[in-house]
Amino acid sequence: MGEQVVGSGPVLLDVDDRGVARLRLNRPEASNGLDVELLRAFHDAVMACHARPGLRVLVITGEGKHFCAGGDVKTFASKGTGLPDYLREATSRLQMVVQALLALPAPVVASVHGFAAGGGGFGLVCAADLVVAAESAQFLGGATRVGMAPDAGATVTLPALVGLRKAMEIALTNPVLSAAEALDAGILTAVVPDDELAARTEELVEKLAAGAPQALAATKRLLWSGLGARVEAQLPEEARTVSELSGTADAREGLDAVIERRAPRFSGE
Repeated sequence: MGEQVVGSGPVLLDVDDRGVARLRLNRPEASNGLDVELLRAFHDAVMACHARPGLRVLVITGEGKHFCAGGDVKTFASKGTGLPDYLREATSRLQMVVQALLALPAPVVASVHGFAAGGGGFGLVCAADLVVAAESAQFLGGATRVGMAPDAGATVTLPALVGLRKAMEIALTNPVLSAAEALDAGILTAVVPDDELAARTEELVEKLAAGAPQALAATKRLLWSGLGARVEAQLPEEARTVSELSGTADAREGLDAVIERRAPRFSGE
């Protein structure tokens, strides 16, 4: 038995009797792409987890074929000259989500299938405490591919996970990483057969839920605190840069190219 905390909308949340919360991104028709509405609901759901002192684990998954394809490029493109203002709010809300996840005492487990791209997918994977991925999962930073810059704290978390040189390669050249490549780089905790993702995630969840909650919370805090101050300091600069870049012709071209499924033609403007 358990409690359905949020039963409808772009984010779903339930908590079982063990204190295991399951947060599901619920825009499958948009590959769980992030827009302001989803980000508001995401933050509210994480804060609902903060309000539960007996919470043991938070598991994040995505409904449909993909974990999260990042920002909702169709929504972004529809904003025209208003895109910088829209992204200012979106990146601010994404910052709030990341900060809330980092500050949550309970361990955060991302269970990833399909694509994890951009700040919403790849960035959140980097901000999770533990990540289990299906063998067929794929990972993409993707920000510079559309004339943007990384967000969700990835300019700190990614180098911490993979080292500066590899982070530069991932962020500047935008390779699509297989699950095996992401594991080898240090981004993931484990890669499992597709049909075992739920079961293997549950094995990890059971182990965490049976652990000493205060010890796990303190250990999580201590491990992140070596980076935490820099992550929090970097988040506003990421948001300012993304908003500024979104007003450029190259950013508009990058979004159009993704929607039209073609290579972008950047002019430098």
